[in-house]
Amino acid sequence: MNVISIRDVAPVHIGQAENKEAGTGCTVFICPEGMSAGLDVRGGGPASRESQILTPLAYAKQIHGIVLSGGSAFGLGAADGVMKYLEERGIGFDVGVTHVPLVSQAGLFDLSVSDSSVRPDAAMGYEAAKNAMENPNYQDGNYGAGTGCTVGKIAGMEYCMKTGIGSFAIELNGLKIGAVVALNALGDVYDWKTGRKTAGLLSEDKKLFRSTDEVMSESFRVIKNRFVENTNTTLAVLITNAKFDKSALCKIAGMCHDGFARSIRPVHTSFDGDSIYAVSAGDIEADQEVVGTIAADVISEAILCAVKSAESAYGFTAAKDLGL
Repeated sequence: MNVISIRDVAPVHIGQAENKEAGTGCTVFICPEGMSAGLDVRGGGPASRESQILTPLAYAKQIHGIVLSGGSAFGLGAADGVMKYLEERGIGFDVGVTHVPLVSQAGLFDLSVSDSSVRPDAAMGYEAAKNAMENPNYQDGNYGAGTGCTVGKIAGMEYCMKTGIGSFAIELNGLKIGAVVALNALGDVYDWKTGRKTAGLLSEDKKLFRSTDEVMSESFRVIKNRFVENTNTTLAVLITNAKFDKSALCKIAGMCHDGFARSIRPVHTSFDGDSIYAVSAGDIEADQEVVGTIAADVISEAILCAVKSAESAYGFTAAKDLGL
């Protein structure tokens, strides 16, 4: 099993755009020929667009783009710009008078990071789509949807840590599996192999970690009121060159949540909108259970990458500067 770049997994183009000053951005995934896709949402507070077309009962067999964005529900307009870019180039479902690009989107909450009045919009989505197709600029860290990502928010933003967007990919005898994760969780983050905490809730002096689980247990009667305004959501896109229909991809996306659960605690709360897309753009024959099992590990590695590649920003400390 060889580690490869996320850019080498399949013919899926990835582009990003962000407003660094405002602390928000978006990451766009485009497959001009169309890609099979499934979705599994486990968090209780998702902000999303065109999710229903990914259910096995929906007519559409493929989609053309996925957008991960900041801005919470306000950021869902970024997909308008992606659709505009694709329509201009004749990419989408042919309806005779034009082509309708099918673009799904999920948003995370980063409004409390810097300037809450600035959100990903159609212009930013268009820029990210253009970058994806003409100047692929994906980077791990404080870019795209990862620009305003933070974790460990149970005691408020004062004690959280800066994270970002991360990726990881592998190749095994021609089979390729990769993931991109925008890590913006309520809970703490752990190294899935060692169990060591890598990011999360900081102590009051901000020199050590505290346990989000313990803080929740101590305050179980009033916990909802303490962080209801500091909403979260971790988003991921799993990409493979294995050939699957969207029914199988919905199952694989569900298996990928094992990667979330191993690496983030707590996870899938009512205040997270945790969502994973799984997409197939290739013709390699592979077993669904094997791909789903490996994919969960790949997701966990991408989460670690999102922690390790982040830079301190907006007054929030990243793991590389904490010294733990």
